[in-house]
Amino acid sequence: MTRFRFDIVAALLPLITLGFMAFAGPARAVEKQELVVVTSYPPSFFEPFRAAFERANADMRVTIVQRNTASASRFVIEKADVPADIFWASAADAFELLKRNGSLRPIAPRNTGAPDHVFGYPVNDPRGYYLGFALSGYGFVYNPAHLARSKLPVPEDWQDLLNPVYSGQIGITTPSRSGTTHLIVEALLQTYGWEKGWAMLSQLGGNLSTVTARSFGVASGVAQRRFSIGITIDFLATSPDFAGAGNVFVLPPDTVFVPASIGILSRARNVPGAERFVDFVLSEAGQKLLLSPAIARIPVNPALNSGLLPQEDGERLLKSGGFDAALSARRYGLVNLIFDDYIVRRRATLARLWKRAADLEAMNIEDAQRLSMLARARRLLGQPPLSASEVANVAEALQGEWPRGVARSPAHAELASRLRALIEQNLNEAEQLLSSAARSGGPVNLHPWRQ
Repeated sequence: MTRFRFDIVAALLPLITLGFMAFAGPARAVEKQELVVVTSYPPSFFEPFRAAFERANADMRVTIVQRNTASASRFVIEKADVPADIFWASAADAFELLKRNGSLRPIAPRNTGAPDHVFGYPVNDPRGYYLGFALSGYGFVYNPAHLARSKLPVPEDWQDLLNPVYSGQIGITTPSRSGTTHLIVEALLQTYGWEKGWAMLSQLGGNLSTVTARSFGVASGVAQRRFSIGITIDFLATSPDFAGAGNVFVLPPDTVFVPASIGILSRARNVPGAERFVDFVLSEAGQKLLLSPAIARIPVNPALNSGLLPQEDGERLLKSGGFDAALSARRYGLVNLIFDDYIVRRRATLARLWKRAADLEAMNIEDAQRLSMLARARRLLGQPPLSASEVANVAEALQGEWPRGVARSPAHAELASRLRALIEQNLNEAEQLLSSAARSGGPVNLHPWRQ
């Protein structure tokens, strides 16, 4: 009887096992670990990486939190209770903000063969908190047919964009909404100095057609013939979305080349998974993905970027020591605040006044008094509301990023009000001087103490 029962159980065991497996699911199913990646990149960029990484790592499931750079930075800083493991973006100063905030953990460099510096800019964070994985250049996107119809020359360098001939022809995004635009604004300020840099940005503001809400809108605006020239970064200008628009992207001789980076957050819950993702992005397979037409980035791996970079001995915007990302991060909010009030909100005023100044200069005025008024008006048009020495005296807490939608402190509200008043004062006085210079025998000196 015992033997009979044993045989019956033995015979039924395979069926019992199959029934249990059907109930319990596949015996070899792997419980997936979640990896949360915060990024400013669009789906056309991150989806190929996510798919390839998950194929190579069957135990991982990648969740993407996709926001623009400023919003992504705020998400990391303000949402400390929300899972997040990796920060992945193009703007170096965003990583500096997170590093200063204590939001990044140290990360070991990978052996990609990349040099320590490219065009004076460090590929990896010198303090070891984030790693460069791709290189991007800043330049101009334009439509040749549109320029030809408008009888406009192709701009060759950053100074060309200040030419009055481009009045109403240029598009840009505000740096408060775009980390990539913030970097180019900072590059101009760091290269030419605070006062001269803002004077250039003011002249550029006088030539703007519009300030787009998103970085992507710059190349889109050129493709739609809304304006002739856009200031942007290579991968946005060469997006497949504009393949049939006839857009052309050029890197000026004095271009800015900077690395896009990746870092692991200090609050990461899946550090081993995050390390594996970084390994993949910097592996040969990950670097090759950058070359696909949908992504179109330049790998840091020198074996894969041959012929994609200009000569190292050429001119560049950051000529003296490279970009100071720490400085940019420290005054991130102040620069954005000034740009929004000075360039974005006063765009129409700047366009009108710079055009009036250009028209007066074209008259070849010989009267010394009128020439003096014109020169003073130009200085006021290009004068930032704070000098470099005054910026140094602004409290660090007021210079850093101030999140949108957050009530300003009394000190921050007072600073914003003071900047606005100084900008209005400078522009109003410049307008009076231009009006006087246009009239023979007008007043010579409205405010002699400001000469």
